[in-house]
Amino acid sequence: MAIPLRQTIRVGAYVLGRHLRGIERYPLVLMLEPLFRCNLACAGCGKIDYPDAILNQRLSVAECVEAVDECGAPIVVLAGGEPLLHRDIADIVNGIISRKKFVYLCTNALLLEKKIEQFEPHPNFAWTVHLDGDRQDHDRSVCQEGVYDRAVAAILLAKKRGFRVNINATLFDTAEPQQVAHFFDQVSEIGVDGITVSPGYAYERAPDQEHFLNRRRTKELFRGIFARDRGFWSFNQSSLFLDFLAGNQTYRCTPWGNPTRNVFGWQRPCYLLGEGYAKSFKELMEETDWDAYGTGHYEKCADCMVHSGYEATAVVDSVRHPLKAARVALRGVRTQGEMAPEIPLHRQRPAEFVLSQHVAEAMARLSRREEPMQSASGHD
Repeated sequence: MAIPLRQTIRVGAYVLGRHLRGIERYPLVLMLEPLFRCNLACAGCGKIDYPDAILNQRLSVAECVEAVDECGAPIVVLAGGEPLLHRDIADIVNGIISRKKFVYLCTNALLLEKKIEQFEPHPNFAWTVHLDGDRQDHDRSVCQEGVYDRAVAAILLAKKRGFRVNINATLFDTAEPQQVAHFFDQVSEIGVDGITVSPGYAYERAPDQEHFLNRRRTKELFRGIFARDRGFWSFNQSSLFLDFLAGNQTYRCTPWGNPTRNVFGWQRPCYLLGEGYAKSFKELMEETDWDAYGTGHYEKCADCMVHSGYEATAVVDSVRHPLKAARVALRGVRTQGEMAPEIPLHRQRPAEFVLSQHVAEAMARLSRREEPMQSASGHD
């Protein structure tokens, strides 16, 4: 089982408890980005295109733990950027685990062998290694040869040391069902505990804008992939989210389900769109116009089917309709027949391009912060 039973039980109880109390919006997974800096420059990434002054910023251990406490989500995903570049990342992980949260550390694995001695296996901890396909596809995706082989070696090392290890595969429109299925066979054979898979999101600042998937192509791709599943793959995702990827569920995004805390603050509205930042989690939840975002509401969200937006929707649906989720889990994802109705787009508002404004404001804040330090140093 990719998702540990203790995690399934605790998350299910968490969701059910809020449902019974009539709470409409609550977090499921905290996306915690201690830094944006990375040791790769992937063509489809919109997370590293910032000035050096921002890339050099880090959330402290105290800030990370405070965000975990403030949010209260049962699961924390440490992302970025490359989290292993943070010198205190092991202390961050231990601080979160001490709060009985489930921690997934997302990494490209280039530093895993060097850093692994700082970590210990724990039932609430797992590595999530980015692998966007087989050797050819992954190395092309990360724009550097040899990364796939180093990542696989790191996976084998972590498994040997007793860690749980998942992979996170982001697929683009160059993906072919048969090739992806073969890749899933390969990673299953080397013993990964689970697969997290998602179509790529069209980051507005990503260097490569030509290879992101639209919704129809996404559904056709995943139907082709799941049709080749021999029951050998283990996904670290809910059965209903996988069913959604194959076009069998009509879901709306749940952006508050995966709130993001990074060096700018609490990101509005979600992990994928940086259109404003709140100073606190409370402000994020209470003052964000959630109805202004999501497929059918906003042009930037039109083609999104990413797990960070829709997994929470699927998990809530699974808790409310466990028999439906169980049927999909037992029978497998349907890969033929009519697809579920699509959300109409005719009323969506046009895209606003505001990220550069937030970057400029952040740079101004950093400049003001440095001025007193420079003045003080002048008196030495």
